Amino acid sequence: MNKAMGVNHYRFSIAWSRVLPNGTIDNINQAGIDYYNNLINELIASGIEPMVTLFHWDIPQALEDKYGGWLDEKVVEDFGNYARLCFESFGDRVKFWITLNEPYIVSRVHYGLWINMIHTKPGQDLYTAGHNLLKGHALAYHIYKDEFDAQQKGKIGITLNSEWFEPKKPNVPRDVEAASRAIEFYLGWFANPVFLGDYPEVMKKSIGEKSKAQNRTVSRLPEFTQKEIDYIKGTSDFFGLNFYTAQQVAHRDLPDKFPSFVFDMDLIKTQPRDWLESGSSWLKVVPWAFRKILTHVKTKYNNPIIYVTENGVSDRNGSLVDEHRIYFHKMYLNELLKAYLLDDIDVRGYAAWSLMDNFEWQVGYTERFGLYHVDFENENTPRTPKASSVYFSEIIRNNGFLESTVPPNSTEETDSTQFPPTTTNNCSRLQIMWIAVFSAIFLDYFSTFFTKVVY
Repeated sequence: MNKAMGVNHYRFSIAWSRVLPNGTIDNINQAGIDYYNNLINELIASGIEPMVTLFHWDIPQALEDKYGGWLDEKVVEDFGNYARLCFESFGDRVKFWITLNEPYIVSRVHYGLWINMIHTKPGQDLYTAGHNLLKGHALAYHIYKDEFDAQQKGKIGITLNSEWFEPKKPNVPRDVEAASRAIEFYLGWFANPVFLGDYPEVMKKSIGEKSKAQNRTVSRLPEFTQKEIDYIKGTSDFFGLNFYTAQQVAHRDLPDKFPSFVFDMDLIKTQPRDWLESGSSWLKVVPWAFRKILTHVKTKYNNPIIYVTENGVSDRNGSLVDEHRIYFHKMYLNELLKAYLLDDIDVRGYAAWSLMDNFEWQVGYTERFGLYHVDFENENTPRTPKASSVYFSEIIRNNGFLESTVPPNSTEETDSTQFPPTTTNNCSRLQIMWIAVFSAIFLDYFSTFFTKVVY
């Protein structure tokens, strides 16, 4: 499928438990190593460069049972050993590494939401897990730089996710502050320690004050030592960004007495009804927000190299004529090009989520993001290209949008964000070359199901 579409990069993740069934280095599964070696070799033989994520939420169950997974600092050393094994086994061919995919989701959903409340400290466990995820990321980064980089000469970084947050009433200062606070709690929670050093001040202040109101002697947000701050800061060769949608934010004084990530922020989020919907309740189609979050990353984090490592839209009907997905990619790519061409944002690549319909976590197979349709009712799970796969391959083959399909300038922003009249053909073939060269379709296939689908 990748080869047929003409992509030359492919992002996938390694399942920690597939190569280390117990999560520890004393029990290596050679069959798992062979599986990924075969995949990597086939990709390279097809002219497709592998982009490898070490951790996409799937901590080995053995480590959850042993010490609570990311809640215990012991996991940091185990993750470092796992990362070293991957660098040793695959680093001669893999030159693009991502340590963690969306640590916010790991912390908030697995260790923070009541629906997954398998742990005992609401409003605290998620911050503890996030703290250890950052330490694990930094250790993997330093292992690569200290032990492998000189010979393997690759790049290594982290992928973070966030929505964009607009103040519900831009003329109300407290709503403006709430929108700024939201991006710090969602994106800054992990981006600030990695790119700037330490947690955002607004997080430390708010969580500290609410912890005190709950009669706690220390904040629910752990503190880094200065040595840890220095060790974590600068541990990413690029800024990996997963982006889908936006929210409107208004300030709201929320209770102090109950430990909660939501209450810590003192805000409420909404999405207007007139925003275009998708197959996921949380995902509204908001192309203009893409450019805004890219601008924020450039401004806040000192103009880093950016790779968009996920971007896509869902449906629930499984249609092969997925015009909504074509529209989504056309309009989001156009905003990405505006950021690159007009705002001088250093975006190096774009990866669509996802290559094929897959298991979407808590919603299972009901929401489909794929460019290829998968028939889950058939035991052979046949894949069929959707119209969006044809469209995306045309972008790659033509090295950009054909002039007849160039998206119109957005009417959802002020004049200052529009293309000047002299650059109407803003998505011409030459100008989009940088993105077509990299266009990577991302499939995360660590489950048994994906073993069947991929091979």
